[in-house]
Amino acid sequence: MSADVAGVSSSVTAALTVLSGASLAVLTGAGVSTDSGIPDYRGPDSPPRTPMTFQQFLGDEAFRRHYWARNHVGWRHVHRTHPNAGHRALADLEARGVVGGLITQNVDLLHEQAGSRNVIDLHGRYDRVVCLSCRTVVPRAELAARLDELNPGFAEQVGAVADVEIAPDADAVVESTSHFVVAACDRCGGILKPDIVYFGENVPRERVDRAYAMVDAADALLVAGSSLTVMSGLRFVRHAAKTGKPVAIVNRGATRGDPLATVRVDAGTSEVLSRLALDLPAVPPPSR
Repeated sequence: MSADVAGVSSSVTAALTVLSGASLAVLTGAGVSTDSGIPDYRGPDSPPRTPMTFQQFLGDEAFRRHYWARNHVGWRHVHRTHPNAGHRALADLEARGVVGGLITQNVDLLHEQAGSRNVIDLHGRYDRVVCLSCRTVVPRAELAARLDELNPGFAEQVGAVADVEIAPDADAVVESTSHFVVAACDRCGGILKPDIVYFGENVPRERVDRAYAMVDAADALLVAGSSLTVMSGLRFVRHAAKTGKPVAIVNRGATRGDPLATVRVDAGTSEVLSRLALDLPAVPPPSR
């Protein structure tokens, strides 16, 4: 056995010791979905990225047009992805009472597809679009049909380009989008935006409060597939550590929350979460 493998095995054993018998809140990031074919923004092997900000989307019509053109192509790929072993392991742990609830920074809905029920989609959902003026929410599939009508053949033509890159927010890299026609809200004519929290935009307070309550209700916090680079996720690790709850982090590469971790497993989430689902005992429901 190599030193790396032995180290991971030892870390997993330590995580099992810390988490055994505890009711868990789980925080997941992009690393959980990499084995489903959705690349991570900040993993060790990820290319450099410059994420779009809310201010760019709102303030620049040309930028917004480029974004929607990319999104229209990427949408066709991301909604065809499927849950992987890590998603299924977390759903199994919830079904057995080990996981009380799950907070995800992802927008891909793969946790729900895998069977997780108590999920807070912290950064929104890729399958919905919201009007920034009248706040009407419509299914993304409905908008896709409208964009197809406005831009016949666009997605098929660009989808054939060899270097199309699918990203976690349903983006795709395309060469030219200047002729793309953007759809406005069909109720008020306002700007449509994916129901996703962009960089520079705040997570709704009610959603954050529910996530804090989920951590408070648990005995320990398990972080899976997040570098915890942004405060959006790190705050829950800090909260758990401040209130004396054990924190277990499973991620490839270092995370910003490592100094607060009770145990740290530097490995892929699919393999580690599958091991946890196999070896963690079921947690009986609280007595009334």
